[in-house]
Amino acid sequence: MPDAQEFLELLAREAAAVEFDGPVLRARARGEPAPVLAELERSRTLALRVRALLARRHRREVELTGLFETAGDLAALREVDSVLQAIVRRARQLLGTDVAYLTLHDEDRGDTYMRVTDGAVSAWFRGLRLAFGAGLGGLVAQTGVPYVTSNYFTDERFHHTPDIDGAVREEGLIAILGVPLALGSRVVGVLFAANRSERPFAREEIALLSSLAAHAAVALDSARLLEETRAALAELANANAMVRAHSAAVERAVSMHDRFTEVVLRGGGVDDVALAVTDVLGGALVVLDAHGHRLASAGDVRDLPAGTVATAVSASRATGRAAAGDGLWVVAVVAGSEYLGALVHLREPVLVEADQRILERAALVTALLLLFRRSVAEAESRVRGEFLDDLLTTPHRDPGLLAERASRLGFDLEAPYVVVVARVDGDPERAAFSASHYASGRGALSTTHGGDVVLLLPCHHGRPSGPCPEHARDLARELGAGFGRPVTAGSAGPGRGTEGLRRAYAEAVRCVEALVALGRTGDAAGSHELGYVGLLLSDRRDVAGFVGSVLGAVLAYDQRRGTALIDTLDAFFATSGSLARTADELHVHVNTVGQRLERLGVLLGEDWQAPDRRLDLQLALRLHHLSVGG
Repeated sequence: MPDAQEFLELLAREAAAVEFDGPVLRARARGEPAPVLAELERSRTLALRVRALLARRHRREVELTGLFETAGDLAALREVDSVLQAIVRRARQLLGTDVAYLTLHDEDRGDTYMRVTDGAVSAWFRGLRLAFGAGLGGLVAQTGVPYVTSNYFTDERFHHTPDIDGAVREEGLIAILGVPLALGSRVVGVLFAANRSERPFAREEIALLSSLAAHAAVALDSARLLEETRAALAELANANAMVRAHSAAVERAVSMHDRFTEVVLRGGGVDDVALAVTDVLGGALVVLDAHGHRLASAGDVRDLPAGTVATAVSASRATGRAAAGDGLWVVAVVAGSEYLGALVHLREPVLVEADQRILERAALVTALLLLFRRSVAEAESRVRGEFLDDLLTTPHRDPGLLAERASRLGFDLEAPYVVVVARVDGDPERAAFSASHYASGRGALSTTHGGDVVLLLPCHHGRPSGPCPEHARDLARELGAGFGRPVTAGSAGPGRGTEGLRRAYAEAVRCVEALVALGRTGDAAGSHELGYVGLLLSDRRDVAGFVGSVLGAVLAYDQRRGTALIDTLDAFFATSGSLARTADELHVHVNTVGQRLERLGVLLGEDWQAPDRRLDLQLALRLHHLSVGG
């Protein structure tokens, strides 16, 4: 039967099913008898069965190959997200569906949530959550068995909810197949394949998706375990790092403790503390006093942002701990409730907690050193202040004894000194401390007398009037800044020896009293700036002191040398500054007058003929003559 052999040829070339009708149609056209046609029909049926069997086996071979490749791909993946994405992508490819997606269980909330999708376009659908038992997916998650529907919306087996139905409708899905992802008896999720048109899913497709889900569940669990192992290893590495860091911090703390102990025992200062901190912690450190002035520094110190430092200091004083600023750490230096200053540590990156404790211990050591230094300074200040008080205000003290005491304190009474008197209202103890601090940085002596602050400062310039107002203004400004209210100050000098310094002190007191009488409270001036006004306005009317301050150098010279420079000065003023008439008045040569005037310039200063000085000198001459009966 040549037509029957044609069926074999059709099978061999994998012809379409419709081509198998050809031999039967041609036999009918030839008018073959009924038995022949019946045999051809039976041969066609058998051929189609063979074709279907071959097609199923081919499809199964493709599916098995796909599963094998999927297993290999999943085994190569090491991250959970990558595994999940590979699962849904391969499910969509193997079943040829429009969409594939996967949900996982949420143990905390007791439902399932959409984890990965492939082919989905609806944001609502991609963010969907399904309660156990709700919809097709919730039913699979609850029962652990596959469910399939060719038309979800007409299938009454499922519990339809507005949220689930709305999301499925927005995505446009009709036919849905869902199989569980199970690890043993525990369902961890659901794998879906879905179409946007009606489609029946064959048993082979359900088995295929179930096999893929089984592979996926194992791969998912392996990836999860691998991630947990990685996380555990990372935690272990972090723990080791923390242990090493803690060990290093302990070593730094021990080293810092030894350094601080050494600084205290050998009598070091705050500069040693700053150096020790930067050696151990790195960066740079600045030590500030209570007024924000720099006491010491170590490292590469830039200009400090005043606002940032002030804010951090306030925070540190409030908490008693180190406070962070912009690129710096600050810890307040306190003793009890007294604020002594601050440590400012400049360092990047952020200071770890253990190193913050080191900085706080450095602040405690700094407080100890500052208190010790203040105690020593107060003791020295008392000794120096008592000496200065005896020198300036006790006229009957033995000059030899005073000179010996001055020598022990490192002062030469024959050197020139300026006397500054500052009048401060209220809090004399604070005024004395501030004056002592001001004097200590200038090689000076300070004391308080009658409520006034008195300072004796070396006069490096040696000029009679040059340094006096500058010293007075500096002291008034510094004390005023510390007290927050105006300070009135006057200065006089330079003076030498016990008598000269006592006269300078009296003159400085007159300056202060004159400033107060003139309503210039909070101002500062030198004796040469007030002259006879100080005498007129002073409550004490110290005529002898005024004469001594103006003419003392000339009178002392005449007394030592037996000269008559006072008479020459008097005659010079009486003749309106005429050298010739002065010479006639004194019965000497004009050159002699010139020589005497040069000497007066040395004793009185080069500006002695300035109008203000001439007035003071003439008044002092008149008072001198009146006092001696001339």
